[in-house]
Amino acid sequence: MTEQQIAQIVEKQRRFFATGKTLPRAFREKALDDLKTAILRHEAHIDAALKADLGKGRTEGYMCETGMTLAELSWMRRHLAGLMRDKTVYTPISQFAARSFRSPSPYGVTLIMSPWNYPLMLTLEPLIDALAAGNTAVVKPSAYSPETSRVIQTILSECFPPEYVYVVTGGRAENQALLEQKFDKIFFTGGKTVGREVLRHAAEYLTPVTLELGGKSPCIVDATANLKLAAKRIVFGKYLNCGQTCVAPDYLYCEASIRDQLVAEIQKEIAAQFGQAPLANPDYGKIINRKHFDRILGLIDPVKTVTGGQSDPEALRIAPTVMTNVTFEDAVMGEEIFGPVLPVLTWNTLDEAIAQIESRPHPLALYFFTSSRANRKQVMDRCHFGGGCINDTIIHLATSNMPFGGVGESGMGGYHGKAGFAEFSHMRSIVDKKTWLDLPMRYQPYTGLKEKMVRMFLK
Repeated sequence: MTEQQIAQIVEKQRRFFATGKTLPRAFREKALDDLKTAILRHEAHIDAALKADLGKGRTEGYMCETGMTLAELSWMRRHLAGLMRDKTVYTPISQFAARSFRSPSPYGVTLIMSPWNYPLMLTLEPLIDALAAGNTAVVKPSAYSPETSRVIQTILSECFPPEYVYVVTGGRAENQALLEQKFDKIFFTGGKTVGREVLRHAAEYLTPVTLELGGKSPCIVDATANLKLAAKRIVFGKYLNCGQTCVAPDYLYCEASIRDQLVAEIQKEIAAQFGQAPLANPDYGKIINRKHFDRILGLIDPVKTVTGGQSDPEALRIAPTVMTNVTFEDAVMGEEIFGPVLPVLTWNTLDEAIAQIESRPHPLALYFFTSSRANRKQVMDRCHFGGGCINDTIIHLATSNMPFGGVGESGMGGYHGKAGFAEFSHMRSIVDKKTWLDLPMRYQPYTGLKEKMVRMFLK
C-alpha cells in the first residue's frame, strides 16, 4: 500500500470513531463475539498457516496461539460490563458536596504492530483489548509470517468493515508509512531496534505507546532446586517454538555445584520431549527464515556444545542445543538468542548472580528455581524484570488476570485482561459537583475566616 492509501484508511477510521458507534457496550460485545466465531471457523486455516510459517504442530499452535487468543476473548467478553463502568472514588471533604469517579474513555484510532514468532496471538490479543476499550484499529502483522498474516487478514475482513478494523500487509515500506501517520495510540511488539524507531516517530505527535520488546531473560537455579523438575520445565520453556519466544529463558545461570547434574537432567529431558533425533520430530518447529537461521548458527561454539548443534538448512531447523563453560564475554551472551540454544553459566554466591543480572538491561522475564524462601525473597526484592515464574518458565503470560509487559529496555506498558483494557483507555478523573451547596471559602476576597476554613479542610 502507498502512504496515501494508508493515510486515507486512518482518516476513514477517524471519521468512524467520531460517530460514536464504537462506544456502546452492545457494539463492543458483538465485535468480540464476531471475532470469536471467525477464529473458530478458520481454525484449520490457522493451523496450516502456523505450520507453514513456523513449523508449529497443531497442539502447540492451539496451546500457544489459538487457545490463548480465545481465552483472552472469553475473559474480556465476561468482564466487559464491569470494565466499562465508572469507578467511584473518595471525595475530600473540601470538595463537598460532590461525587468523584474515574471513567474509562477509548483513545480513538489505534495502530497495532505485531511480530512473527507468535503471529496470531500477538496480533489478536492486543486487538481484542483495543476493541473492548472502544477503539478502532489498524493492524500490521509481520511480513516474516506471510501465511498467518493472510489468515488474519481474511478473519478480520470478514468480521469488520475497514473503517473499524483494517489489516495492512507488507514490509518496511508499509511500516514506515504507518509510522508517519498520526494515531491516538500505538501498540508495538518486536525488537528493540524497531521499538526505538516506533517511539521516535510517536514522539512527533506525542502519541502514547506500548512497547513489548525482549531481552536476555535469565533462568537462575540454586542448589536447593528440584533439578529433575527444573530441567523438564526449562526444556519446555526454552525450546518451545524452536526457542523463538520473547520470554524464553535466554540463558541458564546456575549454582556452580549443581551445574553438571542439572545439565545431565536437561540432556535427558531434551531426548524425552523431542526424541533422540529432534530434527526428525514433526512437532518440533523451525526457524522463521534463513537470515535468522544463519545468525543463530553463528552463536553456537562447537567447542562448548555438549548437546545438539546439528542443523538442517533445507528445513531451517536447529536441534535443541546446550553450551557449557560460557562466560558473559562470549558471542552468545552479546544479544538475545531467540533460538534453540541454551548457554549455561555458573555462580558461586547468590549475591554474585544478582549483581551480574542487575548490571545488565532489565529483561522481559526472569525465572528462579529454588526451594529456599530466603533466596526467593532476595531475588524478588533485588532484581528488576518484566515478569516471571518461581519454579517454572513462561507460563506467567498465559493468564488474563495478570498484566504482561516489560520494564526499561524490555518494554513499557502491559496488557491482558483488565490491564489490556486499561492500556487502550484513558482513565478520566471527574468530579460531579452538586449545585445545592457552594462553600464560599475558595472565592476572593480572602478573609481570616476563609483562611481558617481552608486550613481546617486541607490538613
